[in-house]
Amino acid sequence: MAKRNRKLCKNLFVAATLILSGGILLYFLFTMGGGIETLIRISKTLQHSWLAAAVLAAVVCWVLEGFEIDLLCRHLKKGWRFSRSFTSGMIGFLYSAVTPFATGGQPMQMYSLRSMGMDTGKAGSVVALKTLIYQAVMVLYALVMVVMRLHFFQTSVTNFAFLTVIGVFTNCLFIAAVVLFMVSEKTTDRILRFTISQLHRMKLCRHPEERYQKIHSQLQVFHDASKMMGNCAPLYLTVVASATLQITLNSLIPYFIYRSFNMQGASITTMIAAQVFVAMVSAFVPLPGSSGGAESSFYLFFSLYFGSTAIFPAILLWRIITYYANIVFGGIFVYVGTKMKTRDSVS
Repeated sequence: MAKRNRKLCKNLFVAATLILSGGILLYFLFTMGGGIETLIRISKTLQHSWLAAAVLAAVVCWVLEGFEIDLLCRHLKKGWRFSRSFTSGMIGFLYSAVTPFATGGQPMQMYSLRSMGMDTGKAGSVVALKTLIYQAVMVLYALVMVVMRLHFFQTSVTNFAFLTVIGVFTNCLFIAAVVLFMVSEKTTDRILRFTISQLHRMKLCRHPEERYQKIHSQLQVFHDASKMMGNCAPLYLTVVASATLQITLNSLIPYFIYRSFNMQGASITTMIAAQVFVAMVSAFVPLPGSSGGAESSFYLFFSLYFGSTAIFPAILLWRIITYYANIVFGGIFVYVGTKMKTRDSVS
């Protein structure tokens, strides 16, 4: 009964997330000058080849996510299959889309890897390292784009300097937290003890010592697995290269949508830079799927190219390809993952 109630609550939360995000999109589309009329007009002359390129870029990003996880998994566990890594990546996309601050993606990736045969510590190490590399590449990518297109964005985007500082700062804090978690057992242990003591004080943890010992033993396995990764430069460089390609392809999606609207003349590099900033700034909006923040950031950066009316149909297509598709196909792979757990797990 309790399991059924948890499943019902989870489904209701996903539904509420979709309604919230969909409501924001429809609000923009129907209330902002001419959005729906522009969508109807554009749909009649849409360049389907460019739209297909946008969809293909999103699919390749899914594959690259699985590829990066698979590289790290195979380093720790021989005989690991790509299908498991790809499934874990898609599950991560789903839960990142439906949880505030995208906080559910990494824990669910760890859980899925563990349920498909990876040791708890190794699964944690894989996900932590994958996340660390991706976020570090994202920040470096954004900083390079700042240097390349600084004058353009300073003169064209309101509060650009503020947005850049906030985006880089929050991402750097996240990176620092992951690094600390991976390399410092003592500091991690102190944080664990402090957190459990505070939860016990607030009467949210009934058996603090028992809870501490359980989590501490899991963290010890994680730290041991992190050490097992070792200093494998070729492995890390391959993951960095894949993450760079993944970010680039994801950042090309707005350009492909732009071309599908029969528009041209915009700089590809500038549009890639704009999407990198959108991703970095909206990543820490405290709503599932960065609802509201993602759309507002996209409007702020891309209305320069799409214009005041075409920008809203562009936001709709962009969110369908990069957000709603993650939920739909991620949900399918949650089901696939449960089948792998029961039929295809490894010892």
